[in-house]
Amino acid sequence: MPLRQNSIWRMGLSMTGLAVVTLTLTAQSGDPLPPGPPAEFHFLRLQYTDYRGTRVFRRGWWMQDWPEADIHFTMGIERLTRLHIGNGRHVRLTDPELFDYPWIYATQVGFWDLSDAETAKLREYLLRGGFLMADDFHGPQDWERFRQTMDRVLPGEPIVDMQDGDAILNVLYSIKERVLIPGMRHVRRGPGGNLVIQPTATPDHWRVINDPKGRAIVAINFNMDVGDAWEHADTPEYPEQMTSLAYRVGINYILYAMTH
Repeated sequence: MPLRQNSIWRMGLSMTGLAVVTLTLTAQSGDPLPPGPPAEFHFLRLQYTDYRGTRVFRRGWWMQDWPEADIHFTMGIERLTRLHIGNGRHVRLTDPELFDYPWIYATQVGFWDLSDAETAKLREYLLRGGFLMADDFHGPQDWERFRQTMDRVLPGEPIVDMQDGDAILNVLYSIKERVLIPGMRHVRRGPGGNLVIQPTATPDHWRVINDPKGRAIVAINFNMDVGDAWEHADTPEYPEQMTSLAYRVGINYILYAMTH
């Protein structure tokens, strides 16, 4: 992306800064974000049961990068599409309200431990036309826990790598660069002050699960952290190219979920 476009992108992001800070402080104060009126699209974060055998994240692993990632990305969707956007929300996996939303986001899925009821509800949601974006899990142990869970949710449905011609990559944007979208912890300043992305120990993968009719129903960002790219959209220490890619990926997933 040319330098002028980079500057415009960053300028647009910085203009949302005050709103992001205000909503973030509201959430961190312990008060829930105002639900706001119904809209065409709400960012829905999935609340699930944590695996007790892992290190503890005091808020619950499903809350990683909340609310900053949700707020930043929601504002980006509003700028870059014609969708009528409402405030971000989160619901428990067993909540009937889940079926009101075409797209859900789950982070740290290497640390989830779905009950039988949660597993059945997620299966029903996906096979009735819902869409899950799974993000921010890393390494063989996380992958195995996620894979075993999805085997329970969608038995017999394989996990496959995305391909250039897949519809999910060619909705509003045509995405060719399936590269690592790093977490902030994998970005550092190199010689001359240039931003350098440190490679992860395990390769990144863009993967998908399709339903029996061939519709993508689970998008899998493995060994990546798209949520961090949303969260740090206006942070100078995070690469603009990765934020731009993360926005395009997320918007494609959302529009695919709403139209397929």
